[in-house]
Amino acid sequence: MGKKIIKFMDTSFRDGFQSVFGARVLTDDFLPALQASVDAGITHMEAGGGARFQSLFFYCGESAFDMMDRFRAEVGPDTNLQTLARGINVVALSQQPRDIIDLHAKMFKKHGMTTIRNFDALNDVRNLEYSGERIAHHGLNHQIVITMMDLPPGCEGAHTPEFYLDRLKQILDSDIPFHSICFKDASGTANPQKIYDTFKGARKMVPEDTILWYHTHDTAGIAISQNMAAVEGGADGIDLAKSPVCGGTCQPDILSMMHVFKGTDYTLDLDYEKVLAAEEVFEKAMSDYFFPPEAKMVSPTITLVPMPGGALTANTMMMRDTGTLHLYPDVIKEMAEVVKLGGFGSSVTPVSQFYFQQAYLNVTQGKWKKINPSYGNMVLGYFGRTPAPPDPEIVKIASEQLEKPIFTDDPLDILEPGIPKATKILEENNLPVNDENIFIIASCEQKGLDFLLGNAIVNVRKKSDMEAEAEAAKPAAAAPAAAPSGPRAYSITVNNRIYDVTVAEGTGAVQAVPAAAPAAAASPESVASGTEVDAPTPGNIVKLLVKVGDSVTKDQPLVVMEAMKMESEVKSPCDGKVLAIQVSAGDTVQASDPLFIIG
Repeated sequence: MGKKIIKFMDTSFRDGFQSVFGARVLTDDFLPALQASVDAGITHMEAGGGARFQSLFFYCGESAFDMMDRFRAEVGPDTNLQTLARGINVVALSQQPRDIIDLHAKMFKKHGMTTIRNFDALNDVRNLEYSGERIAHHGLNHQIVITMMDLPPGCEGAHTPEFYLDRLKQILDSDIPFHSICFKDASGTANPQKIYDTFKGARKMVPEDTILWYHTHDTAGIAISQNMAAVEGGADGIDLAKSPVCGGTCQPDILSMMHVFKGTDYTLDLDYEKVLAAEEVFEKAMSDYFFPPEAKMVSPTITLVPMPGGALTANTMMMRDTGTLHLYPDVIKEMAEVVKLGGFGSSVTPVSQFYFQQAYLNVTQGKWKKINPSYGNMVLGYFGRTPAPPDPEIVKIASEQLEKPIFTDDPLDILEPGIPKATKILEENNLPVNDENIFIIASCEQKGLDFLLGNAIVNVRKKSDMEAEAEAAKPAAAAPAAAPSGPRAYSITVNNRIYDVTVAEGTGAVQAVPAAAPAAAASPESVASGTEVDAPTPGNIVKLLVKVGDSVTKDQPLVVMEAMKMESEVKSPCDGKVLAIQVSAGDTVQASDPLFIIG
């Protein structure tokens, strides 16, 4: 009997980019590596979705749809191109209404994709029903997902083989169409015995020809063992990557897996010399990119605190931007309690971000003094049912701080249609109204609009750019003072009144006029008596939604912030008038920095 050929997907160009570079990679740079991959006999590649959708608009100044078109053109018509979707979030970080979920599948089919891997971080099967049905409806292969991880020490109540097989039974008993089933461990923490038991049980439950897949990350250094456990338990396929985006926060290397299969009953059926040649082309293509050291490290403590590889580098890069990277070890430790009390949603986007943001607040603000709105909404049920009931005290704190009740219904039922709202935004900004632009606005919000208006800012970390910035920052050699030329301008104060003074060149004629009065501002007394609105997390100011003097109502959005891969609104705590705005679009702020004063 011959060896079993294990299927695999090359994740280098999606999860690899996300896990190493925070998804910030320009299309022109990696295109040469695609043909080399095809030449190596690789026929299944991850080509987009997940963070690689928004990041192209947010950080690369590119359209993700254009990238997918170029990807397909480069690899030809026969390669299985797969993307990642987050159930009812699709490729956004917030939940999307039914019309946008349908549009997601329609657009990804139009732009050359073959398969969509579709997961829900809470393993709430309701969140996979409509999204899965639309994926299949538009002619794409639907790979339905059960998400996995190991719980922090001392936790129990979910994430056992029995729990996963119960979720599999719910899927099989439902009417959700699917073409394969994936067990996805974004944090790389599921212990190998549990993986083996899960696949052994799953293989007995599904029809013989059902394709079972396993996905993990090597963050904790156990991914090869996990893959072997899955394969020996009955998995048909696994995810692997190529150097230089393999190991560490990403998937194991293809060559490493080929080596481990030697002497076993399994093979990848590849020519290692061709794979090696493809890796060399890819390494050259990525040679100018900055590799965060933590992206290539094994972190054994991750087995105790499930931090996903794909989120780890995105978070650390954001912390670098905000000058808070020194807090990372404390935040990781605090995540254990946040996971323990939050209901055991799988630590994968967006839930991993909820965990990280809440852990950050617990470190910087004091334990549970400030509830992150997304974490609070999760424990209150607004994203679906958590695998286990959240801690009642945390639920109470979240309800009080967010002033919201517990929610038990279907999250899709409270979402308004997205196409009319996106269409209105496009029309107001004189932008073409088409399916692509509608989806960009719906899924990327303000940054999507910025991109369409030509205002996107490219923020890709390359070594050459960093060296140029360092060189430019060096103090310049002192140069002889040049003789002043042209009229010279000054401001002087006489009897507490400011005058603008111009001295003409040559004649020395002086002209003085009273300076323009500054814009009216609230008096110090009224500002002092107002309510200060502070930043809930570190992050970047994306857009101010009000101006000084505006009347606002309680819970009215004041500003859009980006923090740890997510955009969120900061809302007014009360009715009143905007007395002062203490930030501008583009500013970086720390948690508790003042943003507004409302009086």
